[in-house]
Amino acid sequence: MSVLIKPIITEKMTADSELNNRYGFVVNPKANKLQIKDAIEATYGVSVKKVRTMNYGPTRKSRYTKTGVQHGKTNAVKKAIVDVVEGDIIDFYSNL
Repeated sequence: MSVLIKPIITEKMTADSELNNRYGFVVNPKANKLQIKDAIEATYGVSVKKVRTMNYGPTRKSRYTKTGVQHGKTNAVKKAIVDVVEGDIIDFYSNL
């Protein structure tokens, strides 16, 4: 099971990482906080102070077309906000 799916790189998360040493990740919905902490420490080589998670349900939409009503939804997502110990940074843009 791959715990980390991708980092969240938005203007808000970039500002939060520069000011408060917090980083956001999209994670596997079945992963718990301990698994997320271990995966980030192993992948990026930093010390994690705190992990907070959020579960987002699917967004349901419907539209009216010539052939009838079409229903659809997006996938459910779990996000993790990770506080890193002061002095450690995660660089998403390095080409290693």
